[in-house]
Formats: sequence, C-alpha cells, structure tokens
Amino acid sequence: MLVESYRDFMRKQSFEYQHYNHSVGLAIVHYVFIPKRRRPVLKGEIRNRLYEIWAVLATEKKWIIRACEIAPDHVHLFVEIPPTDQIHLVIKSFKGRSSKLLREEFPELKRLPSLWTNSYFFSTAGSVSAQTLQKYIEDPHHW
Repeated sequence: MLVESYRDFMRKQSFEYQHYNHSVGLAIVHYVFIPKRRRPVLKGEIRNRLYEIWAVLATEKKWIIRACEIAPDHVHLFVEIPPTDQIHLVIKSFKGRSSKLLREEFPELKRLPSLWTNSYFFSTAGSVSAQTLQKYIEDPHHW
C-alpha cells in the first residue's frame, strides 16, 4: 500500500542529538491542525497524495517527519527541524504547498474557501516525550 511505504519512509526510530555548525540539539515539533470548517475531506486519494506532498517537501527542506497521522478531519504531524528553521514557517510550508497542489489536483476541495484553517497547535518535544508523542500519533485511534 502506498501510504504504508510513506510511513516507513518518514518514520525514524532513534532520537539522537543532531550536530550543526555551531550547535548540538534535538528540535522536534508536534503540530495539530484541521481543514477549514473541520470538514472530513482528508481521505482516500487526497490523504495518500498529502503524504506524498509532505514527504517530498520534508526531503527538500531537510526536515525529518517522525510521525504523521492524517484523519479525515485533522492532522498530527511530528517533525524534526534544524534549529535555524522557525516553527511558524515550517507549518506555513506544509499547509501552503499541500493546499496549492491538492486544490489544483482535486477540484472538489475548491468548494472550501481554503483547505486549512489559519490556526494550529504546536508543542516542542524533548527526547523523552518525543517517543511518547510518536506512539500516540501512530496509534490508530483516529479512525
């Protein structure tokens, strides 16, 4: 199944500190956000395409998607980012690119005024809580 292969691609098991030019650390952010009006539109081919879009974006930006769960009416995204990337710009990239491409490819999404709401939740995680969050996101309770 296409979605399973993307989950395997995105999942990284170890939580190790990353070494950068002038710093060492682990920056992982848990995002939760919803489609406009919390419409249950993130299913089927739209859901599969969303995984693909985000996997490509993460690779380009050198982000590591630790876990991603796309329910029909909300998303959990758990991403490791370099310390130089700003939290609000990361979510803007995920939402912006996916909205543009999905609305071009799936005309039924144009019935919504926009794909995503402007709001989102975020929480940073350390190495101990990161494992707990990843298990929570991967749990199939969203179905």
